[in-house]
Amino acid sequence: RTNDQLVAFLSRYRDMNFLKSHGRDNARFIRKQGLDRLFLECDTHMWRLGDRKIPEGITVDGGSDWFLLNRKFVEYVTFSNDDLVTKMKRFYSYTLLPAESFFHTVLENSPFCDSMVDNNLRITNWNRKLGCKCQYKHIVDWCGCSPNDFKPADFHRFQQTARPTFFARKFEAVVNQEIIGQLDYYLYGNYPSGTPGLRSYWENVFEEPDGLGALSDVALTMFHSFSRLGLRRAESSFHAAGDNSCRYYPMGHPVSIHLYFLADRFQGFLIRHHATNLAVSKLETLETWVMPKKVFKIASPPSDFGRLQFSEIGTEWDAKERLFRNFGGLLGPTDEPVGMQKWGKGPNVTVTVIWVDPINVIAATYDILIESSAEFTHYKPPLNLPLRPGVWTIKILHHWVQVAETKFLVTPLTFSNQQPIKQEEAIKFHSGPPKNAYMEQSFQGLNPVLNIPVSAARADQAKRNAGLVGARLDAWVDSLVSSVWSAVDVCSVGATACPVLQGCAQTAWSSLSPDPKSELGPVKPDGRLR
Repeated sequence: RTNDQLVAFLSRYRDMNFLKSHGRDNARFIRKQGLDRLFLECDTHMWRLGDRKIPEGITVDGGSDWFLLNRKFVEYVTFSNDDLVTKMKRFYSYTLLPAESFFHTVLENSPFCDSMVDNNLRITNWNRKLGCKCQYKHIVDWCGCSPNDFKPADFHRFQQTARPTFFARKFEAVVNQEIIGQLDYYLYGNYPSGTPGLRSYWENVFEEPDGLGALSDVALTMFHSFSRLGLRRAESSFHAAGDNSCRYYPMGHPVSIHLYFLADRFQGFLIRHHATNLAVSKLETLETWVMPKKVFKIASPPSDFGRLQFSEIGTEWDAKERLFRNFGGLLGPTDEPVGMQKWGKGPNVTVTVIWVDPINVIAATYDILIESSAEFTHYKPPLNLPLRPGVWTIKILHHWVQVAETKFLVTPLTFSNQQPIKQEEAIKFHSGPPKNAYMEQSFQGLNPVLNIPVSAARADQAKRNAGLVGARLDAWVDSLVSSVWSAVDVCSVGATACPVLQGCAQTAWSSLSPDPKSELGPVKPDGRLR
């Protein structure tokens, strides 16, 4: 609903407090929320210290930590020194999720108890089958649930609410932007025909003032390589014989990095970087768009096994939204990759997954039982580190017949702690695991069975590559990166001596291209910011 409708509603009920309660089973709620346990946050982790008793003589309640409170009650919980507020503040200081219960409990036991409305005016997209997977155990000693992001298939829920509703969660443009556009159109009508950028989404992941410490060595290595791929693209696309006006030499670190999505599909990275124009010896700022190449392939000729739809390797697998949060799958020798497969419906089957390193050492093999209703499977094999740099291959077999394969890059590092890597560090990170043993068990006997030849020449070359530093290391990295990424386009941020280089603001893809839907300004009479 619109801002005007919200203002009218809250003006009418300005003496009420809108909170959503969990329901009637108080004992279950207390157990589920861990209110009978003592928690303490330390070193960015929430530690469970032991059991405790619930205070006697009060009604404990709770539910959603999204609510609307009126001024009188807010002033009461902020400034009052009465027994209830003081004791509840102390009790909830050692609680896992205090905001999900503190305000409910204080309100229901205070003189303001008659002002509570059991409705927080919002829809939450709960899918407990996906959202309750204990996915936050690394930061908290507890299992909780988290709502899913809305997608276009959920739009009907906004139109079918019987109770007053003004807000909804969650929305996340990297997961789905289309639903946000649908809501915008529903509330305010269409943008004018020809409005640019409506299906595009840009998300900044690095800006120069953040400092290089905000980037991992893997990311810094890749972003430098992407910049060099862009300069090569500019030279090959725009350079004329004997004319240096579109030839560049890279300078300094990247200054800005964006994720770029179009029609809810990841399109790659946008890297803004400095380079010296060789024709005029002047510094210019360019932006390069790099896109991942397609690396998933169904076997040819295709097998009669038709359930597998897609497979991908990455890190930061989000089991709730079923995607890798490490967009683009930037992986280095010390990362722990996860293999994901997407399935169509069909009979129960067992498939074999085989991980092959760049010199054809079989690093891991395992079976997965795919149940008839399974949509996604994921598994992280416990590989010994460091992983050997280069392009890895994942083979998926059914009855030992190859169904599909996918590839992923483990990049060599050109940086260590944001400094150019030294040779002893390079050898340590780039030589693969000791004795080529990724696991205790050796899978060497499978090489002839799977027709994966072990090449001594490849192994020797990998050993030589492990000691590379400087320009030769950059060249190795670039050759690997260009096998799985392509520089799609390059544009100029400011003045340029290259006459055919397009200005970034004139492109449809650049982070500097027009994006009217995201431009914020003064609030207009209709409540809109844009």
